[in-house]
Amino acid sequence: MHAIRIHAFGGPSELAWDDIPPPEPGEGDMVVRVRAASVNPVDYKTRSGGYPAVKREQLPKVLGRDVAGVVERVGEAVTRFHTGDAVYAMLDREVGGYAEFVRIHEADAAKIPDGIDFVEAAAVPLAALTAWQGLFDHGHLKAGQKVLIHGGSGGVGHFAIQFAKNAGAWVATTVSDADAELVRKLGADKVIDYRNENFEDAVRDIDLVFDLIGGDIQDRSWTVLKRGGALISTLQKPDQDEAERRDVRATNYMAEPSGAQLAEIARLLETGKVTVVIDSVFPLQDVGKAHEHMENEHVHGKVVLQVATETAH
Repeated sequence: MHAIRIHAFGGPSELAWDDIPPPEPGEGDMVVRVRAASVNPVDYKTRSGGYPAVKREQLPKVLGRDVAGVVERVGEAVTRFHTGDAVYAMLDREVGGYAEFVRIHEADAAKIPDGIDFVEAAAVPLAALTAWQGLFDHGHLKAGQKVLIHGGSGGVGHFAIQFAKNAGAWVATTVSDADAELVRKLGADKVIDYRNENFEDAVRDIDLVFDLIGGDIQDRSWTVLKRGGALISTLQKPDQDEAERRDVRATNYMAEPSGAQLAEIARLLETGKVTVVIDSVFPLQDVGKAHEHMENEHVHGKVVLQVATETAH
């Protein structure tokens, strides 16, 4: 099968079109023919050598953490899926999605909801699970609470706004003025143009700060939190001494695959309570252009690779 691998760390030119053996399903796995895969920041960070979990001795490596496709084969212990099912999943760290076929653990996958095509479905898993787990598993967000989402127009942020609103929270988000209309349509109650307004002056008594930006933005976020609130980040771990001084919880995390959570998210997609924002779609052979776009441009929503021509299921 064809797959996109890196044999060395570096720029987009390191993305090689290789012919490698197709995967075999383990007892609790299935092999899926990939229709679409999305591009996430972790992909270009891995490619460039900036993702510490991937070492040089692990190369060559297929990139890509989430896919949508059709089940081709199932292992003996697989019970929830059958050949021909349309599924989507966030992959474990040992598997890459920039390929014609991929091995997926049964527990990591969910059926693609009706009305969602493969390109849209591929845009969901990693970004949506990151948002879901940050808000609910780590942030403990509940109805009636106030959340500030830093970076609401990106892949994770646009899901986070919708999940938080659907859960009954009041949502503020920091974006550029160009993204203000988008996040309002997604349900944001308070839109803060970070280039022209300090978020510290715009909100206060926040129950949860969901930090997708890091750096100075994270450092400035302490002042808007209420006592007993939480600062949850996908990036560097917040200062624990500062958290204790302000009587708030503060941590960082990495999203994990979860077919059960993707099934919950599928119900929101199917009923139209959550929509997927697609920034751009590239054919698999233009993966280098997709990386350049995500790395260097201001992306709205998700960037997707179309692996096969069939986009509907």
